[in-house]
Amino acid sequence: MRSLAKRLGGLALAAGLFCTAPALAFEGLVEKKVFEMPSYTTVGGGTIKNVRIGWESYGKLNDAKDNVILVTHFFSGNSHAAGKYKMEDPAPGYWDSIIGPGKPLDTDKYFIISSDTLVNLSPKDPTVVTTGPASVNPDTGKPYGMSFPVVTIRDFVNVQKALLDSLNVKSLHAVMGGSMGSLQALEWGASHPEMVKRVVAVIGGAEADPFLIGWLNLWAAPIRVDPNWQGGDYYGKAEPKAGLTEALKLVTLHARHWKWADATFGRGWAEEGKDPAASMNNQYAIEAWLDKAAAARAAVSDANHFLYLVKANQTFLVGGGGALDEGLAKIKAPVLLIPSADDLVFPPERAMHPLKERLEKQGVAVTYTDAITTSLGHLDGIANIAKAGDTIAAFMAK
Repeated sequence: MRSLAKRLGGLALAAGLFCTAPALAFEGLVEKKVFEMPSYTTVGGGTIKNVRIGWESYGKLNDAKDNVILVTHFFSGNSHAAGKYKMEDPAPGYWDSIIGPGKPLDTDKYFIISSDTLVNLSPKDPTVVTTGPASVNPDTGKPYGMSFPVVTIRDFVNVQKALLDSLNVKSLHAVMGGSMGSLQALEWGASHPEMVKRVVAVIGGAEADPFLIGWLNLWAAPIRVDPNWQGGDYYGKAEPKAGLTEALKLVTLHARHWKWADATFGRGWAEEGKDPAASMNNQYAIEAWLDKAAAARAAVSDANHFLYLVKANQTFLVGGGGALDEGLAKIKAPVLLIPSADDLVFPPERAMHPLKERLEKQGVAVTYTDAITTSLGHLDGIANIAKAGDTIAAFMAK
């Protein structure tokens, strides 16, 4: 049986909820900036001192400061939505296909801004600026670890609001995000209806339903059983890399689809001449790919940050109310919903189909498109967002 090993290296960096981006990049180099807050009080009442998050922008802020589009990122993403930091960077930001001059998020018209969230998955990535469990607690001089306050999607939004306040931005032409970014976009619509003019939610939903909560628990489980995790107290010691890598393998596969697996790997072997049936050490190609891809991601990630992101997603209920309809009732802006037909994380029939119906019952103007119908599953909303480009452009122009 033919070896697929040569594919592994080229595909490794495209795993999980991130992807290779198109070659055509946003024109001009992107500058990563840092926003700082002396202190932030979480929704749950915890205090985080010396908050720092990274942000970047594309296009020009107009004099009225009303041409702003906020892009919120996905679980394993960051602020880098378009362009390159350096010309030699291998690929531009994840939504470069729709951000730039003449593109759906036209930088000749709009000022696009995107920021790293609190507890960003990748604090070891030199291009990411975030505050989370790996950050030093100024009161102790040591990393927070699991003493870091629990944070929610609303907390991500609140810090973004503080960033926009620092720029004296009081109106958002739109808020747009994919996956965890769609949760933030919907939360923006609910928590700041007077400020948000449009909401674009891609491959997401208005709550974490019980089945997703269970899946997120499975994502986190390998970290918690890694003996090096030590209840989150591993900084300066051996880190739970094995558990984190296994966790990222789960995320990676869950975010894809069997159609992709069939087309990409089939039942191919990882190494020619090494039949998986002949030895416990021999692998199928998809196993080796998952191992390599997750290990590459784990190198810049932090296990505790992963767990805090899981908790933020599990606890999400739009609007922070006691019931879903109560939260949705706070959204007044028109909403564009963009599902992925084969999404296994937020299946359209469980997430966006009922969300459309609920919003319409609330009197919200809803646009819905099934433009993204390829075989990558959940990841289609990141990798193939350009398929919905015309719909996005028309929605922005309304």
